[in-house]
Amino acid sequence: MDCLYRSLLIYSVVIISLLNRANGYTITVDAHAEECFYENVEADTKMGLTFEIAEGGFLDIDITITGPDGAVIHKGERESSGIYTFSAPTSGRYTYCFSNKMSTMTPKVVMFNLEIGEAPNKNAGENDEEANHNNLENMIKELGATLKTVKNEQEYMQVRDRIHRAINESTNSRVVMWSIFEASVLLVMTLGQVYYLKRFFEVQRVV
Repeated sequence: MDCLYRSLLIYSVVIISLLNRANGYTITVDAHAEECFYENVEADTKMGLTFEIAEGGFLDIDITITGPDGAVIHKGERESSGIYTFSAPTSGRYTYCFSNKMSTMTPKVVMFNLEIGEAPNKNAGENDEEANHNNLENMIKELGATLKTVKNEQEYMQVRDRIHRAINESTNSRVVMWSIFEASVLLVMTLGQVYYLKRFFEVQRVV
């Protein structure tokens, strides 16, 4: 019974952790525009960003992560997807910015997840009971991190499937349009040849 209770407790904590600490978003960044998001965290907190460009142009965007002091933690140009994790060096507000300023007219659809780990426990005890509790908590966090990774991979595969489906539909529509164009050209040429031959024989008959 105690084992069942502990399992239910672990699953409940993991689910709550996933709901509270992993934030998924889908945004549209217009041409010549920039969208920024902010997270307030404590020092040494684990942070992560996973993103994928779903639609727009060449499926690329600029991304910048800056710390509370304005220092650039990560900067990427014309990236289509990425996974970036780090530990917050200082406490404060961290900024994630997606920039589409290099695009002249095409908006970009960005799907991304912001993951914020638990703040480090500064009041951890030294006795065996607290040590066992910390071990259980660490196991729960590891399980939660694994589930987040699986969730991110599933979302990544869904986005890739969506992109490939859009490319296939675009290719099929172009093939159909080109076939219609070719058929139209052949029809016009056939009618033109029939008309020319008809006029040619009419001239010969008059002569």
